[in-house]
Amino acid sequence: MAAATIRLWDPLVRVFHLSVAGVFVANYFFNEAGDSWHVWLGYYVAGWLAVRTVWGFVGPRSARWADFWPTPARLHAHLSALRQGRDHHRLGHSPLGALVMVLMMIALGGLAVTGFLMQEVDVLWGVDWPEDLHRWIANSLAGLVSLHLLAAVVESLRLRENLPLSMLTGRRRARPDDH
Repeated sequence: MAAATIRLWDPLVRVFHLSVAGVFVANYFFNEAGDSWHVWLGYYVAGWLAVRTVWGFVGPRSARWADFWPTPARLHAHLSALRQGRDHHRLGHSPLGALVMVLMMIALGGLAVTGFLMQEVDVLWGVDWPEDLHRWIANSLAGLVSLHLLAAVVESLRLRENLPLSMLTGRRRARPDDH
């Protein structure tokens, strides 16, 4: 008998995730910094970031900040389970995954602000710090994305569950020990 699946990730969260990931790859690896595609895709991400932030308050349970915010207690429980070699199943983001996700979203916001400062604020033209900070944030975000991808693969193997597929389909196998 096939394992029961549940609907977990709603379409807005999935489109946000896939489109922002695609734009980050395009802007980091392919688009020239400062060219019109880079700038407009940056504004696109800023818009999605605003939508996703609001969705964290009004969306379905798995999209809500309150459901997965990486509180000290949640992080402690997750780290304790990992140290003891126990599985820590959650419907949605694990506390460590949520922490990385929040850090990635903060980095995206920082990229939006520094990109805006470089493009639109006349008084800053010719000043180096916005561009330097933008580059530093982009490289930090690339590191977080790498960590996110590695963790998704490792946890998928460890938990015997295809976590990236659940983000694509929006469905996940139901487990009796999910919290």
